[in-house]
Amino acid sequence: MSRLPRPVATLILFLAAGFAVSHAAEPSLQDTLSRLAPNANPKVIGLALAATECAAAQGQPPSDRLAVIDYSKPSTEPRLWVFDLAKRKLLYHELVAHGRNTGENLARTFSNRPESLQSSLGLFRTLGTYDGHNGYSLRMEGLEPGTNDHALERALVIHGATYVNPALARQQGRIGRSYGCPAVRTAIARPLIDALKGGQYVFSYYPDARWLSASPYLKCSSGRAMTASLAAP
Repeated sequence: MSRLPRPVATLILFLAAGFAVSHAAEPSLQDTLSRLAPNANPKVIGLALAATECAAAQGQPPSDRLAVIDYSKPSTEPRLWVFDLAKRKLLYHELVAHGRNTGENLARTFSNRPESLQSSLGLFRTLGTYDGHNGYSLRMEGLEPGTNDHALERALVIHGATYVNPALARQQGRIGRSYGCPAVRTAIARPLIDALKGGQYVFSYYPDARWLSASPYLKCSSGRAMTASLAAP
């Protein structure tokens, strides 16, 4: 086999080295999303990504969009982030309600039980939209048995609500509460729902020890590592 001319071989080596350097320097998806969402806990973003990766490893189809809700933050702070994973963009950073029996300004308790009026934790997959009592709404399927798999039965959906607004938060020290749905501002409900409809992931987090240890999507290696980091003081 004939050798390449020295200038050509040198050029190939130069290009290969440049590609390796640029590839190595490319930030991870978690780092990129954390930079896009500086008010988010990067460990929670990492846990959400780990859950979706674990779900894919267990046969769930991947998604291009991911919504992360951090219920450890007060309702008066925007605690919902919607990411475009394919384009590595932050689409929304919004207020989101929790259930009436989950807590006042701070969320405390969560349930999978019908009529509990509490929010549910864990990984969800979005389904289709419909126009109902709360207007344009997005159905969600809970993927975690015993934690959120009654979401459809409970009609836990993303919808707009007038009680989700900053003025109300300033007036009464919290936004309004739902029957367990992650309700958002009416002004952004439709475009946010359209960004998430049709098989995207929603990850609802709270440092609940029982859920963190039981979730089937936090048992893969990356999920265990992130869970351990969140449990660390």
